[in-house]
Amino acid sequence: MFDRLESVEARFYEIESRLGDPEIASRPNDFRKLSQEHAGLQEIVMEYKRYKGLQAEIQSNEELSREKDAEIASMAREELKILVPQLENSKKTLQILLLPKDPNDHKNVVFEIRAGAGGDEAALFVGELFRLYQRFSERQGWKMEVLSVNPTGLGGFREIIVEIQGARVFSRLKWEGGVHRVQRVPATEAQGRIHTSTVTVAVLPEAEEVDVTINPVELRIDVFRSGGAGGQGVNTTDSAVRITHIPSGLVVVCQDERSQLKNKDKAMKILRSRFLDQEVAKAAKTHADARRSMVGTGDRSERIRTYNFPQGRLTDHRIGLTLYQLSEVMEGKIDEIIEGLVAYYQMEALKEQGLGA
Repeated sequence: MFDRLESVEARFYEIESRLGDPEIASRPNDFRKLSQEHAGLQEIVMEYKRYKGLQAEIQSNEELSREKDAEIASMAREELKILVPQLENSKKTLQILLLPKDPNDHKNVVFEIRAGAGGDEAALFVGELFRLYQRFSERQGWKMEVLSVNPTGLGGFREIIVEIQGARVFSRLKWEGGVHRVQRVPATEAQGRIHTSTVTVAVLPEAEEVDVTINPVELRIDVFRSGGAGGQGVNTTDSAVRITHIPSGLVVVCQDERSQLKNKDKAMKILRSRFLDQEVAKAAKTHADARRSMVGTGDRSERIRTYNFPQGRLTDHRIGLTLYQLSEVMEGKIDEIIEGLVAYYQMEALKEQGLGA
């Protein structure tokens, strides 16, 4: 590990020197790439500098602890009680910082919420999960834009697709993908029986045009008149767009905007992200053992979380976390869950590297 840290530190200062070279500054693309690499290494280098500083302080205090002056020796031993745990924590931080980076962590996300088993009750929970993530995003300072909605007649949604933009959104939300199970008494249940419904969540790293190549010749684009609840909400022009990628059979429909062009742009954004997600999934199959800890798209086939309303309980089944704060969770206060998942998958990754406990 320390050989790698020495190499990272050397590279960091090499880049720092090159960034001061007027010749590099005159080449914007090279300067931008070096600046990004420099920024990516900075946290590791600063933590390694802190680690070496703690080592030096420990060595100094160990020498002082052997002094004949009892008071000085006692003070040094007390200082060591503080410094040694700090050094161990710094070492763990460095191990995490050296883990291979998920190349999608810095990306925005296309976030898809769909009703699963449970009919109208599942559709209602789609809307509630959407509001949960909307509130969480607001608290993070992220921007959320609705790309596509498919409402039901009872106030629920068969599907909601949104884009979430902000700093390292995918790194925080990637573990939310999977089957979310809700247990509660539906408003329509006269006998008070608890029903179980499911909602699926997919978290796709937003794909730029440079990330995936889609041949326009392989697309079929259909336009049609969007539906609605009637009255003024019904569009009288053919603004809805359906894009079909013929080789894969992927289909995306957008009809929320009154502009055909805006609907087409949103549909292409969703299509590109689904293509990128497929590529990530293919890579994951090649490295099955590392999938859970390194890829970060979530396993959509498994039940990841249960929301039990009668007991006010939330359980994340992957990390064994249970919270009796369901009302707060539904208000978007999911920081403890997110942090628990990040820590769990970091430890899994450390075990893959032979560094975990």
